[in-house]
Amino acid sequence: MTENSSNPGQGRTARLERATSESSVMVEINLDGTGVSNIDTSVPFYDHMLTALSKHSLIDMTIKATGDTHIDAHHTVEDVAISLGEVLKEALGNKAGIRRFGEATVPLDEALANAVVDLSGRPYLVHGGEPAGQEYHLIGGHFTGSLTRHVFEAITLHAQICLHMTVIAGRDPHHIVEAQFKAFARALRSAVEADPRVTGIPSTKGLL
Repeated sequence: MTENSSNPGQGRTARLERATSESSVMVEINLDGTGVSNIDTSVPFYDHMLTALSKHSLIDMTIKATGDTHIDAHHTVEDVAISLGEVLKEALGNKAGIRRFGEATVPLDEALANAVVDLSGRPYLVHGGEPAGQEYHLIGGHFTGSLTRHVFEAITLHAQICLHMTVIAGRDPHHIVEAQFKAFARALRSAVEADPRVTGIPSTKGLL
């Protein structure tokens, strides 16, 4: 079940339930919220990152997920990201009146990440700058560093957005991941906002 509005500021919402043999996921968002979240994916560090994503994007999020985490967190993390991308696409509607583009550079102590978002309707991810070995770090006992890129891949593909994510600096694996999620959140916040000077779809093609 999904519901959405094409008008920024008018409660653009969407809800999705997704079940496979590997996970069961429910995601509900409100693009015009205040950053309130209720998140339980059964992967604690991922909960922390998604809470930060909600808080700093001002997108209200309710996310509930269970899965075969006794095997690996990968399936549950991926399926939540797929579902989040799908509801982002649904809640955006036809994207009339939005800013479309967003950019943010966010520090977390020694870590620094830059995110640039285009709600283009064309899925594309450029992800780079993580220090060598970041992908092998196990953070919080469940979340492997390689999952960070995987989350952004799934979101961009299913939301049909373009994201350039660059880690500029960082040493602590936790900080490196969190700076990326916060940078993405702030860029997304700008991109989904209403632009009072925009009439209709912000594209020369007339469609996003």
